[in-house]
Amino acid sequence: METIVPHSETIGNPTIFGETDTEAQKPLSAVGNIPPPNRVVFNEPTAQHSVNRAPPRGVNIQNPANSTPSFRPSVQPSYQPPASYRNHGPIMKNEAPARVIPIAALNPYQGRWAIKARVTAKGDIRRYNNAKGDGKVYSFDLLDSDGGEIRVTCFNAVADRFYDVTEVGKVYLISKGSLKPAQKNYNHLKNEWEIFLESTSTVELCPDEDGSIPRQQFSFRPISDIENAENNTILDVIGVVTSVNPSVPILRKNGMETHRRILNLKDESGKAVEVTLWGEFCNRDGRQLEEMVDSAFHPVLAIKAGKVSDFSGKSVGTISSTQLFINPDFPEAHKLRTWFDHGGKDTASFSISRDTMPGGVSRNEIRKSVSQIKEEGLGRSDKPDWITVKATISFIKTDSFCYTACPLMIGDKQCNKKVTRSGTNRWLCDRCNQESDECDYRYLLQVQIQDHTGLTWITAFQETGEEIMGCPAKKLYALKYELEKEEEFAEIVRDRLFHQYMLKLKIKEESYGDEQRVKMTVVKVDKMNYTSESKYMLDLLVR
Repeated sequence: METIVPHSETIGNPTIFGETDTEAQKPLSAVGNIPPPNRVVFNEPTAQHSVNRAPPRGVNIQNPANSTPSFRPSVQPSYQPPASYRNHGPIMKNEAPARVIPIAALNPYQGRWAIKARVTAKGDIRRYNNAKGDGKVYSFDLLDSDGGEIRVTCFNAVADRFYDVTEVGKVYLISKGSLKPAQKNYNHLKNEWEIFLESTSTVELCPDEDGSIPRQQFSFRPISDIENAENNTILDVIGVVTSVNPSVPILRKNGMETHRRILNLKDESGKAVEVTLWGEFCNRDGRQLEEMVDSAFHPVLAIKAGKVSDFSGKSVGTISSTQLFINPDFPEAHKLRTWFDHGGKDTASFSISRDTMPGGVSRNEIRKSVSQIKEEGLGRSDKPDWITVKATISFIKTDSFCYTACPLMIGDKQCNKKVTRSGTNRWLCDRCNQESDECDYRYLLQVQIQDHTGLTWITAFQETGEEIMGCPAKKLYALKYELEKEEEFAEIVRDRLFHQYMLKLKIKEESYGDEQRVKMTVVKVDKMNYTSESKYMLDLLVR
């Protein structure tokens, strides 16, 4: 300590706070009841420092010259706080480990918690772009000993920190995360909450295997149930693989190539379903399944988190969180194996996927005429209606047949939002908040169709627009606006009129300001096959 004011006067009239002589002589009952030391103020006129600490009890203060006291401090009783407030000491942060609780007991109102669970699925790191900028995200699913499941999501630096740490099949102790409502569009687990890990979160590997936590949890649905499942439903299914098709390359809408492989499953319900494997599932698991079937062995396949599609009948497809188990060791698989080997192999199964009537028409297809769309009030319910119409194109609007689209990539997808000319004569995208030297041209066709019952307007976007027009939107735009070849442009449009198509439509009521309108969008365009259509109509007469 350094003295900074060597001389100072006594401030005010100091008094001494301390215990009375009788209190000072009381024996201490316990160590925890030791009262605080007395504070003594010495009022010595010649002292340079007016405030000093009282000496310990039993130690006398003596004058060094004649060993007689030069002053006597006055002592008065100190303030005694109520019993409930005495001797609490400073409040310290609780650093004790958080108590481990079941996943089912988690809620956003808990301050400190920890869960012990096994990683059952783990997604890849995905990159995204939004109004806040670029970012990355990945997630993994947890299962605890009570059967509780929950998804954990990590963003940016937290994703980099924990991605290599988390491995499927291992058990971890996880704490200090925040809980938010689960996004059911992407999260199929039976939990209303989702954990978001933060910079302060901890993920600790449990080195000892915990046999009380199952390695996986299934909720199998028979294939017959899938026939009535809604589109995009996430479910578990198990069956015997009866056939496996070769892997084929597929060009995505964003221009990137992936692979697809289709196989067929059957089970004891008497139904069969197509399963579509995408990406790495084609090469890793798909090749193994193909080799087994080619060798006349039909394996049991369990699918965790498959996605139902209702396009051309019901089918099940893989997504990033899907897991495949070939010949797994659990009761449902053993039961199927026994059934298949003892007669199930020769049992006829009705396919709920791409099953067709005479003429190649799907049994799940809903045929309607143009007039029935309005008469039956299609599209006015909470969910869209999907129908097929046999109709002829009678008119195509050409004043605004396409729009200028953003060519920038967001992760592995193209943005495709509308762009406008900026002051620098470049193309500006409000979504990406970036400028580009060039833009794409994508169809936004307004097409009038008609059949023997009436006419209506439909909208065709990029892929279906190209099917109808027979050429890219960029070519038509160049003919009309850049090369100014109006006659050639008009000839192409006239050539597309009065052709008959099978049009699959999505019909849904939408709001435009204060007005409700029914919007009809083309999702699939097929040129008319008159041979198949004749067989279909003959079958209707027979029935």
